[in-house]
Amino acid sequence: MIDGFEICETTSGDMASIEKLYPDAFPEEDLLSLVNELLGEGSIVLSLAGSVDRTLVGHVIFTPCSVPGRTEEVSLLAPLAVSPAWQRRGIGSALVREGPRRLKNAGMVRVYVLGDPAYYGRLGFEPEADVMRPYPLPDEWQGAWQSIGLCQIEHPLHGRLSVPQPWQQPVLWAP
Repeated sequence: MIDGFEICETTSGDMASIEKLYPDAFPEEDLLSLVNELLGEGSIVLSLAGSVDRTLVGHVIFTPCSVPGRTEEVSLLAPLAVSPAWQRRGIGSALVREGPRRLKNAGMVRVYVLGDPAYYGRLGFEPEADVMRPYPLPDEWQGAWQSIGLCQIEHPLHGRLSVPQPWQQPVLWAP
């Protein structure tokens, strides 16, 4: 990994760096309003920052969700951002790997993501067919809905992922 790289949970002191990171990483998308809403919710299971020599260069959020009729705790990974100057150096992968490790220790059983199957597949995510995403996806996106199990459970999860209010915007699930 990169010298001086570390991962830690975010604090309110990281907000200015986070608010600069998302427009830099996603100039064509407005993810900042979602990020601010998620971080302001107080229901974040995990918000991780990746820093190099104390400069925030990556960020990821894992939001608690549920599967109706089940008591197991699950999470949604998104968004994930890495500063353009630091992309393709393993920072995003390190953040994605660290999240499930910490979530497993907190009792989560599964993490879901809507993202590039080639990228997330390298990190252990597999196509998800048993728990449906909150909103329909175009056919060409079907392989993008993925999950990773964090532990064995007696009965597989089935149903539709129930997401908190900030994620209940169809535009966040559309092409």
